[in-house]
Amino acid sequence: MALTLGQFNEMVDQHGAVIYRTAYRLVGNAHEAEDMVQETFRSAWRSRERFEEGRGTRAWLIAILRRRVADFWRRSRPSVVSTTGTEINAEYQADDPFRDEFTDEMQKGLDSLPDSMREALLLVIVAELTHQEVADLLDVPLGTVLSRVSRARNRLRKYFNQLAAEST
Repeated sequence: MALTLGQFNEMVDQHGAVIYRTAYRLVGNAHEAEDMVQETFRSAWRSRERFEEGRGTRAWLIAILRRRVADFWRRSRPSVVSTTGTEINAEYQADDPFRDEFTDEMQKGLDSLPDSMREALLLVIVAELTHQEVADLLDVPLGTVLSRVSRARNRLRKYFNQLAAEST
């Protein structure tokens, strides 16, 4: 059954703030996060016929957001077209000189985590999904999600303890 406009507006009101917080932590930039949220809800509206009533609304929206964020990172990665017309991935490891202007200490701490840990932690803490919903979304066993979240919390704790020690 397709979502009605009223149901969709209620969904936006109920989940918009969580989707924004999750997007911000995934991309680390307020402007880009706003774009990701807008794209997420635009995609949700366009695919409203495929909405499954029994599936968690927030989990559905986060799944859409993850695809939008993946698209964002794919677009932002430079590529080169070879003389044969095929695209060559031209990844490089240069630091963005303006990165710190768009982030706070929590974002820096999150950026220090491996992608898999950061994503699992954000989906549980910021997106407020259950560990099982995250496992289903990431297509990994529940134990893997529990482990990633636990290790991410431990690493963040160490990161902030080190910051506190350095500032004294």
